[in-house]
Amino acid sequence: MSKSERAAAILVAAGRGLRAGAGGPKQYRTIGGQTVIFRAMEAFCRHPDVFAVQPVVNPDDAAVFNEAVRGLRHAPPTSGGATRQASVHAGLEALASEKPDIVLIHDAARPFVTAAVISRAIDAAGRTGAAIPAIAVTDTIKLTGETGDVEATPDRARLRIAQTPQAFRFEIILEAHRRAARDGRSDFTDDAALAEWAGLTVATFEGDPANMKLTTPEDFVREEARLGAMLGDIRTGTGYDVHAFGDGDHLMICGVRVPHTRGFLAHSDGDVGLHALVDAILGALADGDIGSHFPPSDLKWKGASSDQFLRYAVDRVTARGGRIANLEVTMICERPKIGPLRDTMRARIAEITGINISRIAVKATTSERLGFTGREEGIAATASATIRLPWNDKGWSE
Repeated sequence: MSKSERAAAILVAAGRGLRAGAGGPKQYRTIGGQTVIFRAMEAFCRHPDVFAVQPVVNPDDAAVFNEAVRGLRHAPPTSGGATRQASVHAGLEALASEKPDIVLIHDAARPFVTAAVISRAIDAAGRTGAAIPAIAVTDTIKLTGETGDVEATPDRARLRIAQTPQAFRFEIILEAHRRAARDGRSDFTDDAALAEWAGLTVATFEGDPANMKLTTPEDFVREEARLGAMLGDIRTGTGYDVHAFGDGDHLMICGVRVPHTRGFLAHSDGDVGLHALVDAILGALADGDIGSHFPPSDLKWKGASSDQFLRYAVDRVTARGGRIANLEVTMICERPKIGPLRDTMRARIAEITGINISRIAVKATTSERLGFTGREEGIAATASATIRLPWNDKGWSE
């Protein structure tokens, strides 16, 4: 593909995924701590050669879609049809005004597509006009009749398993879909089959065995186990922070504004709970402490809201290909009382980090009127973080 050509992608996500069992459409379920559709879309949204990503969704799924892909750049979703073919056609028409040269059509139920496969798809479409990723068949395949008896054994050397993204010159595949719609043909199971019917020669390029489609409950179980095995470097970090009281009428604790007779003496907003969590995450990463990343000597952080410190720490985990398994913070103070606000604080930490609230604990204790916390001169917090990182070929994360 020449650098002047523009590539767009369509994410087909209008299906119901009934074979995947209970739990709603499979593209909105989570796998490895992230929704299937987020994983499927992210690779396209972040690819430097893809200028537009067009989702095609069921109109009833608008709210769940927006929540599932929060943070990704994409075109406004368009409504899908009764079949995959109709949904792809809707996506193509929605992209027509953007005039892409090449379009990649990808199933939202394939969450493990890589940037390398996307690059190969763009290159193949630029060279051939129509191409699909394919992998060799390793098992012997049997052709059976209506009674179930074997009728033939095809030569597996010529058999290939088709994947997505399937890649085409945009105007060619758009016209093929329009022609199929005019002729009342709605029975094509993929775009390559439709392209073949329209008289196009469809080339193949190297696919990826990991780029599988999630179809059954067993697929989810298997892939969850695979992802877990990849994140086998399990680490725990601890954090501690303390701030003295000063003048003020509120305290920021775990991201929540709590009315109080005093305020914190601090360079930032003094949120000891979030500061302790940041140190715990950075400790698990062996990546310094909050002061080394946000030095108090830097005026840029004067009065800063501590939620940005926590997001930064979480991003450091994500950048290493890891995820956070658990966060726990314990507040040590006589007042204010934390118990009535515990779930509010957990929800706020979940919002900041993007982690499910079930993985977040907020606790509180007093020091039995002993020490500076007992004399109500300030508040302390301890925290722990458990994270999972991928092992590298040396046996540890870097």
